[in-house]
Amino acid sequence: MATTLERGIGSARAEALPTPPFEQSGLLGQTLPRWQRPSSFPPPRFWSRAALVAVAALAVFFYTWGLARNGYANEYYAAAVLSMAQSWKAFFFGSIDALGFITVDKPPFAFWVQALSARVFGFSSWSILLPQAAAGVATVLALYHLTRRTFGALAATLAALVLVLTPITVAIARDNLPDAALVLLLVGGAWGTLNGLRSGRLRPLLVGAALVGLGFNTKMLQAYLVVPSFVLTYLALAPGSLRRRIGYLAAAGVVLAVVSASWMLVVDAIPASQRPYIGGSTDNSVLELVLGYNGLARILGRGWMPGSPGGPLPGGEPGPGGPGFGGPGPGGSGFGGPGFGGQAGWLRLFNAQVGGQISWLLPLAAASLLAGLIARRRQPRTDGVRAWYLLWGGWLATHFLVFSFAEGIFHPYYTVDMAPAIAALCGPGIAALWDLYRRGWRTAWLLPASLGATAAWAIALLSRSAWLPWLRPVVLAAAALAIVGLLAGRLVASGTGRLAARTALALGLVAVLAGPTAWASTPLQNGALGVIPAAGPMDAGASGFGGGRPDLAGGPPPGFAGGAAPPGARGFPRAGQVPRNADANGSGLPGGMPPGMPFQAPSGADAFAPGGGMGPPGAPGERQPASPALIAYLEQHRGSAAYLVAVDGANSAAPQILATGQPVMAMGGFSGSDPAPTTAQLQALVASGDLRFVLGGGRGGFGRGGSERTRWVQANCAPVDPSVYGGQGGQQLYDCTTRATF
Repeated sequence: MATTLERGIGSARAEALPTPPFEQSGLLGQTLPRWQRPSSFPPPRFWSRAALVAVAALAVFFYTWGLARNGYANEYYAAAVLSMAQSWKAFFFGSIDALGFITVDKPPFAFWVQALSARVFGFSSWSILLPQAAAGVATVLALYHLTRRTFGALAATLAALVLVLTPITVAIARDNLPDAALVLLLVGGAWGTLNGLRSGRLRPLLVGAALVGLGFNTKMLQAYLVVPSFVLTYLALAPGSLRRRIGYLAAAGVVLAVVSASWMLVVDAIPASQRPYIGGSTDNSVLELVLGYNGLARILGRGWMPGSPGGPLPGGEPGPGGPGFGGPGPGGSGFGGPGFGGQAGWLRLFNAQVGGQISWLLPLAAASLLAGLIARRRQPRTDGVRAWYLLWGGWLATHFLVFSFAEGIFHPYYTVDMAPAIAALCGPGIAALWDLYRRGWRTAWLLPASLGATAAWAIALLSRSAWLPWLRPVVLAAAALAIVGLLAGRLVASGTGRLAARTALALGLVAVLAGPTAWASTPLQNGALGVIPAAGPMDAGASGFGGGRPDLAGGPPPGFAGGAAPPGARGFPRAGQVPRNADANGSGLPGGMPPGMPFQAPSGADAFAPGGGMGPPGAPGERQPASPALIAYLEQHRGSAAYLVAVDGANSAAPQILATGQPVMAMGGFSGSDPAPTTAQLQALVASGDLRFVLGGGRGGFGRGGSERTRWVQANCAPVDPSVYGGQGGQQLYDCTTRATF
């Protein structure tokens, strides 16, 4: 490996890969440093292919081992996928219920893939989680291909390895959130931009723009965070005249806009009475969802407009993330606010909540970017290697700034978008740092300094947990030996010095990769990732629904040791900490499936997804397990009603949908605060016989007690005796075919 490293970027030519015009001058053609000239023969192709197979196999292992133990992961989206697999109407709109009353709070592209998988293979844990794992593996292979074309097999292998071992990529690839699909599409956008730079042709640029547009239909404006880097890099470094470059970018912009707006314009053009309510919006439009809850509200924070986090909804009710649901408490650590990822600022990505997910190799990525730009500073404007560093460096810088200073809802797992850029910089960057190391003492210090700083940060992250206490001294020893070996290698210009340098480099890679590898392994050990995925031990201080409680950032509570939760622990559980809500009778298997569509419960799990509550006890829309007694009562007395029951919030509806396969109305959408249904709509549904039962509240009572919808139910529907349906958690069932008595 070290021999290949000494070839640096020149290994691309050694493997007889196509050499584009922009690489005919520069590092591929310059005189190699006198300190060590490489051998004249290239390494066998067998080794580069073997390395690719090994990295791909590692990705498959990390992303799929014990995957079924995750259950349905995020029940909210899993319930929507089940409904989409039952109904083409629900499929197109991304509705959480098969009858299409209200959509989820994201566009449906990633869920289309999961729903198609469920239709083909039957709805199960594997059928909805495997598409995300496949997207993760495809992203690794795509990054390898991109890197190899410019830098050769060794740099490509290192880049792919870094991506595989980034902790949050493992957690996301094992979950049903849309982020794995988003990252794959954005890397595809980078492929189009870089190929457009390489060839000077328009078609790759248009393909890349279309892929970013599909990313918009996966997670809306988050997909556009890569656009500034793509545009500026192409505008500055692409071949051709400035007029031609601007024209090509304009054409790509048209494609991006058309693909991005395609689903949104079709949905908004359909009359509201003929489609589901757009969950997360305040005016039942996708455009408002794009600009509001999933757009500027994430950046500017609550209160910026009606319906944004903390802003008022029509009728004066607090919006998602507002008072009573998600409003930040002291220090911004409340449910749904910046407490998910800690306080906004320059250090957010290094804090207890986020640092262990993504920041391990940020020092090395920054040094790699610096080394790459120094190495290419004298090359022509159209130099493709410099374009590589600018594109991925811009990608990383944009995400770093937006994620660091976003005042709205910020989950630590959003940082998975940064992982391809970190990997794309570190792989070639290590080769560039090695080349600068061999040139002379003026630049030789960059390599040991970069490895030392990255290892020091790894030790700091490892010190936040009592898990694997032996790993810190291992990293420290490996880093110290690497620095000493690299310094000795420069002093001794002989075979001994070369051997010392190569060994030191290998030790340095061990030092910087050991920590993230350990963190990345935890989702495999712990199994279920919960509602918000995260990697790392429980006592590392992470917060958010997938990563411990916000009030535990300073350390684990009594009884927590080595990342294990004490029996009966409550709060915001991390992977493997949520008790499964199995019932003794084995009920809970979805019924009402379409003919010929098999259902398979997760291997080794019950039919209920391990996800735990979506909020503090008593929060509106708090997720509670489906009660077998309640389900039996509803199915026995439902009659001809289209909906099994209406519940307050999608997070109460999801367990019911997954347990029965029947349409359940999620009043108020994800947060329980969407203005749907209106009182008039609810009254019409009851009058038509489509709805009989309404299930209210949780530990805190029936939803938002002051809402008009709640008052109508309490005034016009008779409460059912809880003893007949096994009432739980203070929930109250109302029968709307019988008028309430006073």
